[in-house]
Amino acid sequence: MRVRLTVNGRERLVDDVWEGESLLFVLRERCGLPGSKNACEQGECGSCTVYLDGVPVCACLVAAGQAEGRSVRTVEGLADGERLDPVQEAFNECGAVQCGFCTPGFIVAAHDLLARADGVPTDGEIREALAGNLCRCTGYEQILDAVRLAARRGAVRS
Repeated sequence: MRVRLTVNGRERLVDDVWEGESLLFVLRERCGLPGSKNACEQGECGSCTVYLDGVPVCACLVAAGQAEGRSVRTVEGLADGERLDPVQEAFNECGAVQCGFCTPGFIVAAHDLLARADGVPTDGEIREALAGNLCRCTGYEQILDAVRLAARRGAVRS
């Protein structure tokens, strides 16, 4: 099967996609975008979160064929060339990046929260927005600090 989709603003044509192949596999293995991580393959950990037509989804749960004609934005697509997105910068500054496995999903989820937020979100709103993401290294406080910092800076550039 052939899948045509737009990834990070660039039209991509992916050939020889098998019916059971996930969007995550297409992004990582066929498009060369390793940012989204493959951890649980069940949509439980959030490490593979990407935007699909502007809505955050677990790419491991989306069949590649479901992305036909649609727009995908990965954690790599948040950066502007070599310039990191402010959410990415805040994660670096706050030490919210440890092993890095969960980081892409947290960054996309935080980016989405801040894009939708009216002002600086409360800690409860941040925790709820990030509830679908799991981390085994940081204890979450640095992640919360990063989202707070990005929010205070008015971080999201859509």
